[in-house]
Amino acid sequence: MSLIAASRNRLRHYLLKREQLADPRLGVWKAAKNASDQASYLRVCNICGWHGAEFLGHAHSEGANCPVCGSIARDRFLYWCWTKLVPYSSTQRVLETSPRLDKRYRSRMSSLVNYVASDYDESAHRATVRLDLQDLDLPDSSLDVVLTPHVLEHVPDTGKALHELFRVVAPGGSVMLMIPMPQGVTAPPVTVEYHGDNTLVYWRFGWDLRDQLEAAGFTVTCLVTQELIDRLNRKEVDTGWTGTDVDEVDLLSHADPGTLTAIADEREARRYGFQPDLHFIIWHCVKPS
Repeated sequence: MSLIAASRNRLRHYLLKREQLADPRLGVWKAAKNASDQASYLRVCNICGWHGAEFLGHAHSEGANCPVCGSIARDRFLYWCWTKLVPYSSTQRVLETSPRLDKRYRSRMSSLVNYVASDYDESAHRATVRLDLQDLDLPDSSLDVVLTPHVLEHVPDTGKALHELFRVVAPGGSVMLMIPMPQGVTAPPVTVEYHGDNTLVYWRFGWDLRDQLEAAGFTVTCLVTQELIDRLNRKEVDTGWTGTDVDEVDLLSHADPGTLTAIADEREARRYGFQPDLHFIIWHCVKPS
């Protein structure tokens, strides 16, 4: 390794260590420390702290796996938005709906915050409690943070779910809502559609979801990567994406870059695996104090 490369790695290590000390949620897991490649910080998992030359698998919201904790790119983006925008508190009451990651992740979360994992039927995700987003069996204002990845599209009544989320979140609290965004305008699927865990899809959401979030009472910020905003400003809505999961042209033709907020710059998106840019959209919903 050259002296320049070694110096850069030392700087990266120092900056990551400083960030981890400032926020316990970013502390490195012991297994990640042991498995990391000290010579490479090209890719970093912000959940467990692993770093190395490359994630496993291809760049996709459902790919780019961390070799230690098993997080995929969308897991890391959700965690990134939470830790970037919601100040840490060990007393924070956090609900995560249908989390993908295993008991190691949940155990660590429980050691950091007042954490509960929920699922509706537990057919694909094991959880602590069973909850229906349309009828949450929780007291008013009983949560500070809700992390809800790829769940709302499987709920028949969006309005009821959003009303319930608003009810159970305390004033000033946050809902980090991550959903697939396959098209520009919300509509039900044209044909019967299931996701990989055999869960029926009721809604294919578009940018007009903001209207429903605001109607529920939330103050809303749409979080994306800087790369997406930059190419929208250049009016580059077609990169030739051929995946059947997103109609790139339709989605981005309806996007207004002025309503989007960058949560990760180009370098961060590469490092943590938030690519391709059209896959990484989170609605940060805050209940007014």
